[in-house]
Amino acid sequence: MPASPPWLAFVLAALAAIGPFSIDTYLPAFQAIGEALSATPLQIQQTLTAYMATFAFMVLWHGALADRFGRRRVLLGAMALFALASLVCALAPTIEWLWFGRALQGTSGGAGMVVGRAVIRDLHDGAHAQRLMSRVMLIFAIAPAIAPLIGGVLLTLAGWRAIFLFLAAFGGLLVYLTWRFLPETLPHAARHPLHPVLLWRAYARVLGSGAFVLLAGAVAFNFNGFFLYVLSAPAFLMTHLGLGEQEFGWLFIPAVAGMVSGSALSGRVAGHWRPARTIAVGFAIMAVAVGCNVLIAAVLPPGLPWSVAPIVLYTFGMSLSMPSLTLLALDLFPARRGLASSCQSFLQVGINSVTAGVLAPLLWHSPLTLAAGMAGFLGVGGLAFLRWRRAQAGLTA
Repeated sequence: MPASPPWLAFVLAALAAIGPFSIDTYLPAFQAIGEALSATPLQIQQTLTAYMATFAFMVLWHGALADRFGRRRVLLGAMALFALASLVCALAPTIEWLWFGRALQGTSGGAGMVVGRAVIRDLHDGAHAQRLMSRVMLIFAIAPAIAPLIGGVLLTLAGWRAIFLFLAAFGGLLVYLTWRFLPETLPHAARHPLHPVLLWRAYARVLGSGAFVLLAGAVAFNFNGFFLYVLSAPAFLMTHLGLGEQEFGWLFIPAVAGMVSGSALSGRVAGHWRPARTIAVGFAIMAVAVGCNVLIAAVLPPGLPWSVAPIVLYTFGMSLSMPSLTLLALDLFPARRGLASSCQSFLQVGINSVTAGVLAPLLWHSPLTLAAGMAGFLGVGGLAFLRWRRAQAGLTA
């Protein structure tokens, strides 16, 4: 099977990056938004919840729509809507309008991630798919590093509304990149109607699959071990580590370096290591990172670089295992890759929403509680993977 052109990974990564950009870019502006809109910290935190709740709901539909109308049409429409939603946020006169704009962003922001995964499986399988998925994740991983830096610069130069104007421009750029460079990868003969009964059966089949839920759950819980720190970045960096609004890079740049390195290694071992081995090594690395994180938080005062170093190791192991876990989940339903990708994203973002709305505010009060939260997420993700392996061993015995 021929290799994909280099620009395809870049376009797919840019489409997926709309998610972290929607979250990370405006994190440094929480205080400024609260002052401008006379909103409490909890009300500002709920702008994240508004985004994630609609994001989680709509990712159930992006894949089904892409299975019906094709990959390009859904991506073009979603990115255009995202650009419009970002303008609503930029012009919001009250916190309620900002909630509305963020919710509208959430309805469209997940399409790039969901449909992009389906495009990869439309084009490739096996080691080729893992390499392309790893390449996309490697480029995509840069987004969480540069997003808060861009947000901090825009906040300083032009105020918090400029951040959402930037997101509107980014959405418009993605419309152009999709139209210009992304081919349609789903032939008409492979498309599925949006019949309610057929859709219900398809969703029930995917979400009722124990193997799928375990694999998708492992991805989601592993990611939330790091995402907890993303959501808690203002408290972790500014309150506990004593850093300023322009210094969010102390967390995001090293963490993203871990993600880039893990994704690169995943692509390198594709075709040489079995997926289960790649995943197991990733979990082992994350376990070491979690142990170090808890120990450091318990015995040392918060500071650099020791409070951030375990997070870097965690993101390395997470990114090493994630492409293989994702592809194993999608391969369970080769005829409905778009819908399966939607279901995987629904599970992930649903857990993200709970973390954003409930767990992060409960855990961000100290480095030790954050470390314990990371350990808990990894524990649940590890149990899910172990249960899947045991089920697979039982089937092959």
